[in-house]
Amino acid sequence: MSSIAVVPGSFDPVTLGHLDVIRRAAAIFDEVHVLVVHNPGKTAMLPISERANLLQQAIDEDPTIPSNITIASWSVGLLVDYCTEVGATVLVKGIRSQIDIAYETPMVLMNRSLANVETVFLLPEPGHAHVSSSLVRQVASLGGDVSDYVPTAVARYLETTRPA
Repeated sequence: MSSIAVVPGSFDPVTLGHLDVIRRAAAIFDEVHVLVVHNPGKTAMLPISERANLLQQAIDEDPTIPSNITIASWSVGLLVDYCTEVGATVLVKGIRSQIDIAYETPMVLMNRSLANVETVFLLPEPGHAHVSSSLVRQVASLGGDVSDYVPTAVARYLETTRPA
């Protein structure tokens, strides 16, 4: 029986920390679905389709990421519904601090209760632990260079879409 995991996120935009978690999840599980989701608590900078496109480009450009990854998006319904649909029994979440753990804990318990889906937390490499998509968006919007924090595809996209 193969193990299928889902790595959900808003990926608005995808960061090197996200790719680190995806890479390590792909080394642990037979199949990994990276799922771009809509977070009703956040105002997105990019539409879901663009986030999925940038994520695919970033993965395609990184030879260290295994090929057992599927990129998908999910904007309506419960995350565990997607898990059930694809046969995934595990969610993989990257966490940077105790704040992330406190935020994720109620969702972990609910997902386990609703669909018997477990959650595995992976810590990013220390060099990526301070980076969040919202911080990248803020720095980029103010004209800062975010190329050390995002994949090349995202840096190119942000550079070409930055207001003059």
